[in-house]
Amino acid sequence: MPDTEPLYDVRERTGNPEHASVADVVDLVLERAQQPRTDHRDAHLDKLMTSVVDRCGTEPVRIVIHRILVDGTAFRTATHDLAVRNVDGVRIGTTAGQFLRELNGQRDD
Repeated sequence: MPDTEPLYDVRERTGNPEHASVADVVDLVLERAQQPRTDHRDAHLDKLMTSVVDRCGTEPVRIVIHRILVDGTAFRTATHDLAVRNVDGVRIGTTAGQFLRELNGQRDD
């Protein structure tokens, strides 16, 4: 990964126990896909994940999130060899990154 690419502050990458784990992010993505928020500025991400999980299933979503947050794989490339469209890789990656920031922000409070 080039130095200009962002590194995610996920426990598996940083070794910092204060950072959220990939499992935390996956759990939050799947939870919000099942029960989307309505009155929140990121409610659109919840609804987006609802449609992606319905279309692709939970296991491919888990794999894509891991590839993006831990392995540093590009969003579109993270869908390789999975029944997931490239555009859904972008949707999953964007949502996972936002939820990771949210989880890490909660730990800082």
